[in-house]
Amino acid sequence: MPDASRLVVTPEPPYVAVIFSSVRTEGDDGYENMARSMVELASTQPGFLGVESAREGVGLTVSYWRDEDSARSWKDVAAHLAAQRRGRSTWYSDYRVRVAKVVREYGLADSALSEEGEVRSGSS
Repeated sequence: MPDASRLVVTPEPPYVAVIFSSVRTEGDDGYENMARSMVELASTQPGFLGVESAREGVGLTVSYWRDEDSARSWKDVAAHLAAQRRGRSTWYSDYRVRVAKVVREYGLADSALSEEGEVRSGSS
């Protein structure tokens, strides 16, 4: 599974984010092992940039891809298709996939506000 204490370092936009929102059913039923193996497999795919995941009630997993073709290719990998089928039949009571093009990003170090609440120049 992704390191929950680290955010993915991504290249300069644009790139693609695939956002998987889910509500799990009760029990593990092999979910953790499959999730771990899917992250390992995704990391070997052309165009994969990284993944971030969190769960408390609603789960959110965001995978980052160089471009839409890379993200679309991952969707069709045989082992991923098998995991998707198992997810629909066993692990999820609901889910939604959203694919988005990232056009801008910034973080704490780029924040437009200083500690004193003053706007810093050069911020996104």
